[in-house]
Amino acid sequence: METKILSGKEVSSSVYTSIQPAIDKLKSNNIIPGLAVILVGDNPASTVYVNNKSKKFKALGLLSQTIKLSDSITQDEIISKIKQLNEDNRYHGILVQLPLPKHIDKELIINTISPEKDVDGFHPYNVGCLTSGKPKFIPCTPKGIMRILEHYNIDLSGKHTVVIGRSNIVGRPISILTSMKEQYSNSTTTLCHSGTNDIFKHTQIADVIILALGSPKYLTNKNVKAGAVIIDVGINRISDSPEKEDKLVGDADYKSLIGHAGAITPVPGGVGPMTIAMLVENTIEAAKRLTNSSL
Repeated sequence: METKILSGKEVSSSVYTSIQPAIDKLKSNNIIPGLAVILVGDNPASTVYVNNKSKKFKALGLLSQTIKLSDSITQDEIISKIKQLNEDNRYHGILVQLPLPKHIDKELIINTISPEKDVDGFHPYNVGCLTSGKPKFIPCTPKGIMRILEHYNIDLSGKHTVVIGRSNIVGRPISILTSMKEQYSNSTTTLCHSGTNDIFKHTQIADVIILALGSPKYLTNKNVKAGAVIIDVGINRISDSPEKEDKLVGDADYKSLIGHAGAITPVPGGVGPMTIAMLVENTIEAAKRLTNSSL
């Protein structure tokens, strides 16, 4: 069986092409979509993610500022900074890079961001809108997954989708999106997690499997029916030996699934590029709303 490679690089390139006219129109009206990113501490992975986001914004001629804060900063100081950004008209989107240090209440920090600038889609207001079927800002990674499916004309209607992982960042929102009564969605969705007995019992009958659990090469061809679609959100660093550099692998055993799965996203180059593309798209949408623009 030939396995279709679902390239996030290809899809994200298409997204940037499609949103360029909106960017140009906003700029012609002296509106430059702006994103403020708060980065607390020096987590290497977070630093890489933030740098990649900043590079893409700057490449598109958009405003991006990273506010780096010490991991010893107090919760009240972060909240004060967010409140300043809420009132700063230069920034249409605010993002607090996760994870945060243990002494910081993540929920309180997210709740401080104005829902109208919450381009990550994590504020309770935006979560509620998504849950009710009328989303305002959709979290970037789940939104990117749905865009990949749409780009490759993979319609979930009538299919059985299994999501592994129940985080508020990926698992829960993608389980909602895949089951909505919308085009390319409308599937029967099963949400599996650490409390699920025999997860592979579910994956073996699934038409589509979305992995977001952070366990390298967890899913193999033995756990998947032939022709299933695999969306791999996992990013895991592993090393074959102390002498070699770490390499990135997903939650799926990519090599074993080639020739068995109907389609699969690679790691890297699959879902990752789409997360940044959707962040750009959400920021542009925020700029339109906050400036009352119908562009």
